[in-house]
Amino acid sequence: MKKNTGLLLTFDFGLSWIGVAVGQQVTCTATPLAPFRATDGKPNWDAIEQVINEWKPEGFLVGKPLNMDGTDCDMTQRAIKFGNRLHGRFNLPVQWYDERLTSFEAKGLLLNNDRNDRNFKQRNIDSISAVIIFEGWAENQSWIADAATTKSNEQ
Repeated sequence: MKKNTGLLLTFDFGLSWIGVAVGQQVTCTATPLAPFRATDGKPNWDAIEQVINEWKPEGFLVGKPLNMDGTDCDMTQRAIKFGNRLHGRFNLPVQWYDERLTSFEAKGLLLNNDRNDRNFKQRNIDSISAVIIFEGWAENQSWIADAATTKSNEQ
């Protein structure tokens, strides 16, 4: 990671919409941003560059779609290709995190939202999923750090 901002842009890759959230590593929290429109998985790179220039992240976190048994699915390679292109275009590191059931969880969270606009909810499911991806990743990082600290304290 580069600039020591503590920020990661997190992406939930999709064929029609690409959700995005800005995650803060210090607080382990994320905020959803407006999702990007995609055409068969091809994003508007200029729009992504604009968000990168605005937030100046240290790197990217991309949700890795997997089957429930942990094997790759049809979308896995497309998400990996997207992450590799992020790295190639913007020269920032990319990390991956298992995104199984994040869209399902996001839909559940949005059901409680008082807005009745179905298009609003559908578009924002992807960015809420990006928040869930970041928070799962951050929780896992905290657990790893806690385990390492505990182990070093035991020695």
